[in-house]
Amino acid sequence: MLVVEADTKGRPNIIIIVADDMGYGDPSCYGGWINTPNIDSLAAEGLKFTDFHSSGAVCSPTRAGLLTGRYQQRSGIDGVITAAAHRHLGLQPHEITLSKLLKGEGYATAVFGKWHLGYDTKFNPVRHGFDKFIGYVAGNVDYISHVDQTGCSDWWEGDTLVEEPGYVTHLVTKHSVDFIHEHKHRPFLLYVAHEAPHYPYQGPNDKADRTVGGTFPAYGSREDQKEAYREMVEEMDKGIGDIIEALKQNDLDENTLIIFFSDNGGVPIGSNGPLRGYKNELWEGGHRVPAIVRWSGHIKPGTLCDEPVISIDIMPTVLELCSRDIPHGLRLDGVSIAALLLDSKPVAPRTLFWENGNQHAVREGNWKLVLHAKGLDGGIGLYDLSNDLNEQYNKAEQCPELVSELHQKLNEWIQDVHKDRL
Repeated sequence: MLVVEADTKGRPNIIIIVADDMGYGDPSCYGGWINTPNIDSLAAEGLKFTDFHSSGAVCSPTRAGLLTGRYQQRSGIDGVITAAAHRHLGLQPHEITLSKLLKGEGYATAVFGKWHLGYDTKFNPVRHGFDKFIGYVAGNVDYISHVDQTGCSDWWEGDTLVEEPGYVTHLVTKHSVDFIHEHKHRPFLLYVAHEAPHYPYQGPNDKADRTVGGTFPAYGSREDQKEAYREMVEEMDKGIGDIIEALKQNDLDENTLIIFFSDNGGVPIGSNGPLRGYKNELWEGGHRVPAIVRWSGHIKPGTLCDEPVISIDIMPTVLELCSRDIPHGLRLDGVSIAALLLDSKPVAPRTLFWENGNQHAVREGNWKLVLHAKGLDGGIGLYDLSNDLNEQYNKAEQCPELVSELHQKLNEWIQDVHKDRL
């Protein structure tokens, strides 16, 4: 069998680790309440963002944006793909994904854990450029029985439903570590899509709550759910440590770019630190998330970055670092931040947008316009994030021209992303 040797200079391995519903104020390196020594080590040895945003305020949209480098509305994934009502929806196989492009460059590709971009096998990760997929396709499963919220078994190997005993977080880690060992001689893209700390709130020593066809509490049976949440984050952190150790064992540490972030803001059982709002909202707490990038020997250790960055920037950044051109005719909304990571060069000024149902937000510089957010009197809010990070002082009445300008840009964006679908 032909073994493809990794080019240690120009073709780094890529590991993208995504936490599910982890808040800005959860990990200890963000001043949080949960001890996360391995996530902290990534920050100490790499770059920690203070102004990083998910492109969505809920799960499916952010994941679509991550893999396509485009605002998720362009691919029709503008809301949660639920197990109960949306089994016919998903990321269409014709979409051009990061995994397809790197696979075409000789990369081994795998995703372990949460997919949430379609239930039908035509939407399966193996249709989107991933050589290997082990995990679940719903938004969440019981961590022990692997049953989704509708009472269906949901654990897959490729496009085949299988049974595999084990705590979800541990299985995601195990398969990720095995993949690293198996592909140490060729470049790889590894997407580690953790379920933690999304409900049901179950620690590694808990029993299963969900059974096939049964009735059960969606959030789990633990009375001390906040403690379960802590256990879930700590187990995920241990798994990240195992992944880092596997890289070191295979002498891949300096040739592997690790990207860690949360798919959206946290929920009330966790913490968003100083931020207003939670998941499913377009206050900062719904989309400003913890995010860290480490590439030993390339990114200066202990770097703190205050530049506004969004998760759709990951695809163009990875493509540049892997020397893969963007295909002709493909329009990405994200921009490469490679120069920011490697040389601390600022990103050119731009306007960022969010949409979640009838909620909208637009950010330009430090100004953020919010429309129809939960608890927003009058439906329009304008905030200067440079001195009002928790969005308490509405400047809309004082700055009507700025409101009008940002609102116009938002309207143009809405029309653009909903008509421009490949």
